Amino acid sequence: MSRTITRATLLSLLFTPLFGLAQTQVVKGVVKDMDSEELLPGVSIAVIDIDPKLTTTSDIDGRFRLEAVPLGRHTLAFSFVGYKNVTVPNVLVTAGKEVVLEIGLEGSVEQLNAAVVTRDSKKDRPINDLAKVSARTFSLEEVTRYSGGRNDVARLATNFAGVSGANDSRNDIIVRGNSPSGLLWRVEGLPIGSTNHFATLGTTGGPVSALNTNLLRTSDFLTGAFPAEYGNANAAVFDVKFRNGNTDKHEFTGQISAFTGAELVAEGPMNREKQSSYLVSYRYGLASLAATGTSAKPYFQDLGFKLNFGKSKLGRFELFGMGGKSSIDFFGAKVDSTDLFADPSQDAYVANQLALAGLSHFYQLDEKSYIKTTLGTTYMSNRYDQDNIIPGTSDQPERKYRATEVNDLEQRYTVSSQYNRKFSPRFNLRAGVVNELIALDSKVQDRDDRAGIPMRTRTAFRTTSSPCAT
Repeated sequence: MSRTITRATLLSLLFTPLFGLAQTQVVKGVVKDMDSEELLPGVSIAVIDIDPKLTTTSDIDGRFRLEAVPLGRHTLAFSFVGYKNVTVPNVLVTAGKEVVLEIGLEGSVEQLNAAVVTRDSKKDRPINDLAKVSARTFSLEEVTRYSGGRNDVARLATNFAGVSGANDSRNDIIVRGNSPSGLLWRVEGLPIGSTNHFATLGTTGGPVSALNTNLLRTSDFLTGAFPAEYGNANAAVFDVKFRNGNTDKHEFTGQISAFTGAELVAEGPMNREKQSSYLVSYRYGLASLAATGTSAKPYFQDLGFKLNFGKSKLGRFELFGMGGKSSIDFFGAKVDSTDLFADPSQDAYVANQLALAGLSHFYQLDEKSYIKTTLGTTYMSNRYDQDNIIPGTSDQPERKYRATEVNDLEQRYTVSSQYNRKFSPRFNLRAGVVNELIALDSKVQDRDDRAGIPMRTRTAFRTTSSPCAT
């Protein structure tokens, strides 16, 4: 008995310090001007829902760091002379990962009698948007907390005013009665037809999103009055941005979900002096283990990454991308009365691929203006094959014949450049050009049991060059 008590005592003494260390975490980030992207030093930051309050100020590079923040949800307040105060509620602090925030402050038009101090400082990349109405920002925290959202930004949007979903099996959204096909997806400035697994040409939705929410930072959802840079949108815009990796230490995150699958995220610094970082995520779907309304088993996997090369004399370069593969096979012989998608008289095979890769360059001209250039490409492949089944008889066995073959390929090449200047808190100018080349190759073949219809092929190229100023 005494030996057992001794072992228990030693174990408690060994693990108690570990549990004690796990009760707090670091909250850090960067504060910048919302319009000009200038980094703001001397901003006051406070965790206001604990006693005593934790406070700090941003350094010359606009960065701040709060040590020993208790675990749980907290509210952070940001204040700075000449800018409107910002309060960020429900910041989730966990033991497994440091919290990294990127905060934009909006200039105040009030006239204040204060000393003005000028400085030279290094600049960071922008996360700026000129939308003033019919716009809604969303964060990783909102996506993960939304009930029924399945970690999908499109399903989150159905909670906003004027937005509704078609049905629960897909994430197509209807904004103010407009067709879901009018939705524009942009990832880090690159337009792409869809960001979903099992997508179909001409649609913007799908059953499962290929966007990993753990890669996202605060992004924008616009439902009208689009700025000029979204010239191809007529229903809504998802302007999605990837966050940067941790610039101080290497972190690894893993999680398993019945719907989104098994996931691993790795991030960390590449060069601490230049504030460069990497961020990589991989997911493998486990939806075949969940109830999907069909006997068919869906398979999907996706990869996302962002490499931030940090500060340099030439500006800041970032390399980003994402890719996904998905497939599902419906077999008529396995269909029962509860199947919502398969047909007992058909075997159907669906396969999809999507990819996006881009390079962006941000250069700060002065404290009030910058130039940002992005170039990249997107690729989408959708294939659907259908075999019709002729039931067997006493004289003949069951037969199959290929009834439909569909193979759609869409590729986009995009180059965009924009100049932004902040003249005052009331007036901000952005001008630029977006040039996009779209290549579409659509092949459809229909065939019945006796005769075949020849293959119909259509290849289209479209180039759009859109100057924009706001």
